[in-house]
Amino acid sequence: MMSLIELKNVSKTFKGYTIFDDVSVAFEEGKCYGIMGPNGSGKSVLFKMMCQFVKPDVGEVSIDSRFLDSKARFPKDFGIIIDRPGYIPNKTGFENLKELASIKNDISDDKIEEVMRQVNLDPNLKQKMKNYSLGMKQKISIAQAIMEDQSVLILDEPFNGLDISGVETVRAILLGLKKRGKTIILTSHNKEDLDILCDAVFLIDQYKIIPRI
Repeated sequence: MMSLIELKNVSKTFKGYTIFDDVSVAFEEGKCYGIMGPNGSGKSVLFKMMCQFVKPDVGEVSIDSRFLDSKARFPKDFGIIIDRPGYIPNKTGFENLKELASIKNDISDDKIEEVMRQVNLDPNLKQKMKNYSLGMKQKISIAQAIMEDQSVLILDEPFNGLDISGVETVRAILLGLKKRGKTIILTSHNKEDLDILCDAVFLIDQYKIIPRI
């Protein structure tokens, strides 16, 4: 089976520090992968390379051509949480998602409301996003990543800031997407999240990406 995303002999330095050194790893379609590593080990940089926001210094990051579009700055049909999107603080969660949806203009208000309810947010809530809790903002990030029913999800710390109920909700959403054949690559500091969701887990260790035994 051809890999959906593959890193071949990739090396990357950032501000003079080595992050990755001669890394080769492949991610197949329809599977869920976990990435573990301490803070500062390069998880976000790895995801940025996968999404073509950042280029490796050496080596190649290849993506299945079905997901490439010369007019787009990142692969199409990818749902991404890396750096949290900049929100419009004086608008509601629904208004923020509608603003993002208007870029492609192919998501209805009903769909936005449905996805907000899926992550346990009230689409009719009049509270402005500047007054949202960290967990509520995280749920908006997840809603944004899945609302276009993307085939590939690249999720950096999707459980960050969520309470126990929120974690269980997001786990259930991701398990459902996995059953539908979506490809999911996520980071988490919580081993239990990865054990429940993932087909394979990789560790970032000593500038390498190695399978967790």
